[in-house]
Amino acid sequence: MKNTPTPLFLLFGLAAFFLSGENVFAQSEGIDSGDTAWMLTSTVLVLLMTLPGLALFYGGLVRAKNLLSILMHCFAIACLASVLWVACLYSLAFKGSGAWIGDLSAAFLKGVTADSNEGSIPETVFIMFQMTFAIITPGLIVGAFVERMKFSAVMLFSGLWLIVVYAPAVHWVWSGSGWMFNNGTIDLAGGIVVHATAGASALVLAKMLGPRTGFPKKLSPPHSPGLVMMGAALLWVGWFGFNAGSQLAAGNSAGMTMLVTHISAAMASLTWMVVEKIKTGKPGLVGIVTGMVAGLASITPASGNVGPMGAMIIGLLAGIVCYFACDLIKGKLGIDDSLDVFAVHGVGGIMGTLLVAFLGTEMFGGQGINADSALSQFWLQLKGVGVTVAWSVIGTILIVFLCKKTVGLRISEEEEETGLDIAEHGEQSYSL
Repeated sequence: MKNTPTPLFLLFGLAAFFLSGENVFAQSEGIDSGDTAWMLTSTVLVLLMTLPGLALFYGGLVRAKNLLSILMHCFAIACLASVLWVACLYSLAFKGSGAWIGDLSAAFLKGVTADSNEGSIPETVFIMFQMTFAIITPGLIVGAFVERMKFSAVMLFSGLWLIVVYAPAVHWVWSGSGWMFNNGTIDLAGGIVVHATAGASALVLAKMLGPRTGFPKKLSPPHSPGLVMMGAALLWVGWFGFNAGSQLAAGNSAGMTMLVTHISAAMASLTWMVVEKIKTGKPGLVGIVTGMVAGLASITPASGNVGPMGAMIIGLLAGIVCYFACDLIKGKLGIDDSLDVFAVHGVGGIMGTLLVAFLGTEMFGGQGINADSALSQFWLQLKGVGVTVAWSVIGTILIVFLCKKTVGLRISEEEEETGLDIAEHGEQSYSL
């Protein structure tokens, strides 16, 4: 018997589908397919920021003998954060009616089904999107302790930090019952939740861990500026999901958020390049991409309220302030925050969080903030930053002491000389 052509089967199938009157592709009530598609895309973009974006960015900045350890840190933290997010973090961050912390009513995603909604998108998509934020935030802290911290301590610290510091901060700012959410504190995508927490904790951890051997006079330059640039480029692209995705919908607000995010990054990059040229005589590749990260971190909290003019101002200030903050932390204070986590992410995120009170007004092309209430909004922003930084510092100190008492914190001088790739992971990069 001759086989029936495939197109004929397709016609029969389509006819049966329409005649049946049933739509197998029907969405759950309240779900918007456009919003859902955008949030699925944003989730992938934010994960791209850590794997491989942040991993390559940080990996290129260290010595070659520690490259694999950076990649391992970022990958392992991504896995750990994902499991913890499902087990308890999502519930602690977004469930419950408390102003300071959620509850465990949705531990292991109890009650979450394929039909659960979060606004116009499936709750499963919202969970995944927020999970990618929980992945990258402790990943940022990696830059403070590169080349000298035990892998076991990295994992223990990251897990406890997510529970003690990150989950409460998320609840305060983004949960409907959180105290900052309800008093009107503005932080669209994580100036407080991500950058202030990670930056403050990174500074404390770097101080308690101690500097790398030879700091600051005998440190080697980044072993691969090319890797740094590739990682930074992935961060730039992924940041559109980070900021514009935080609007949780595909619409006008997401479009403006994407635009101002890009403008701030570009402006900060050029500003950092010019400042570096004036200070050192040469514009460097590592410098211009670090300026880009500073611009992105600074615009993050304000990206839902400022317009293009505000974004240019934020980018300009990020390129100047964060540049000199790097020298202040390492040169003046002598703290080996190795990859400038506090100077770039902490300072940038805090600065953007405070500036939104003024740059989000109509005077600067912004929206959502009345000029008459700008000063009161500023005090709200300052209070939110102050409490979050204080909590991050206290939580980090306690976690570091616990790590010291259990698994230990720092590798030996011999292991530091050998490099973490061999000493901690028994592997070696082909680039050596």
